[in-house]
Amino acid sequence: MTPYRLPYPVPGVIWASLPIPALLIGPDMRVFEVNPAGEIFLNVSSKSLMGQPAFDRLAIDAPIEEAFARARANQSPIFINDVDVSTGERAPIQCNIQIAPMHDNSDYIMLLIAPRDIADRLGRSMSVKSAAKSAIGMAEMLAHEIKNPLAGISGAAQLISMNANAEDRELTDLIVEETRRIVKLLDQVEQFGNLRKPDRRAVNIHDALDRARKSALVGFAAHMTIVEDYDPSLPPTFADPDQLMQVFLNLIKNAAEACRTTGSTIRLRTYYDLSLRLRRKNGGPSVLPLNIEIIDDGPGLPPEIATDIFEPFVSGRENGTGLGLALVSKIISDHEGWVQVDSVPGRTVFRVSLPVAPKKMEAD
Repeated sequence: MTPYRLPYPVPGVIWASLPIPALLIGPDMRVFEVNPAGEIFLNVSSKSLMGQPAFDRLAIDAPIEEAFARARANQSPIFINDVDVSTGERAPIQCNIQIAPMHDNSDYIMLLIAPRDIADRLGRSMSVKSAAKSAIGMAEMLAHEIKNPLAGISGAAQLISMNANAEDRELTDLIVEETRRIVKLLDQVEQFGNLRKPDRRAVNIHDALDRARKSALVGFAAHMTIVEDYDPSLPPTFADPDQLMQVFLNLIKNAAEACRTTGSTIRLRTYYDLSLRLRRKNGGPSVLPLNIEIIDDGPGLPPEIATDIFEPFVSGRENGTGLGLALVSKIISDHEGWVQVDSVPGRTVFRVSLPVAPKKMEAD
């Protein structure tokens, strides 16, 4: 069998720097080259993939062989948008596909795969972060301005009740009760607005998860089963331990409130995955390999709010404030991480992705 080798060199630096999965496919539809982003996307090494039939590993929901033939015949690129792509090891994700014949040898086709899933969610993440900042300023102002007159209203109602008959006292008691409820809500708003900057250090993810799990089981999740599915080999992350515990507690509480029936299960899963990379504020790359999933078997998010669930004041529950998940989003953003959700009836997954602590901190 003839060894699979390129008949011409590919500029190594450019090839390795491509931020999206790229494969070079020969006339017999076998893989001749794959870039590092492609290795991560396919979860296979370049060495293992070389010379293998491309579409044994990659499933594209489009007439791909016909597209390859047209690209070769017309000597022009072909673009296929919003197509499902699967590697056989995970659910299909929507991607934009680009197919282009190599300029000096049209038998060889460059296949570029641009996952829309991550790009779309990152765009939403940036808008959520901006909205959260605006909401924080409004929350601080409203909480301060509203609590003062509420105290006066409550005090006046209590004074009136001292000389009121039984029927009127019912009304004054209602006023006092409702003002206390609003003050409690404003306390939550103030908590959202006054969050301090994270005091980051090397933190064991499982310690923070365990604190949140124990707190949940003696409170709002007492009627549920919480299953641990941890990867014990995970290195520490770089985080504020109290804020990280608050994130996990909020997500577990969200899952518990979604599953109101006794006997429901929440699964806490951790794993290592190098596929998610973001850009830091200073422009450098950031890898987020530490993944934490909070999975529930509830009815799922209402479709009309699923894409906006991390926005402030968006809630899927009656009488919900819509601040819990916005707070989660803000904390994770402050930690240079990422949070996302996938939800269908019977399975909702909140996924938090975080960086590894710097080596020096791990040693400390």
